[in-house]
Amino acid sequence: MIRIRVVYRNHILKSISILGHANYNAYGKDIVCAAVSATYLCTVNGILKLDCNSISVNSNEDMQEVDVNSDNKVVMTLLLNMIECFSDLEKQFPKNIKLDKEEE
Repeated sequence: MIRIRVVYRNHILKSISILGHANYNAYGKDIVCAAVSATYLCTVNGILKLDCNSISVNSNEDMQEVDVNSDNKVVMTLLLNMIECFSDLEKQFPKNIKLDKEEE
């Protein structure tokens, strides 16, 4: 299962982390993982082209993480759109994606 953790501090988005594999299909053929990856990569790459200092990205084989460094309105809109896309995917594939939102 893909676990997506969204953290807010004082109702302001601070970080998004993605961990795991959807296990919808075999590695390389998993449309759920592909959808999550494409959504994440397109959003992060777009933000980095707009303002490379607005987010910090950490990644390895098992996890992707974005830390929000500024409250740029466009960046926030893109990140909130990404979260909404993940929420839609969770509704379509509830056995494969879990989205948790928490306030620190």
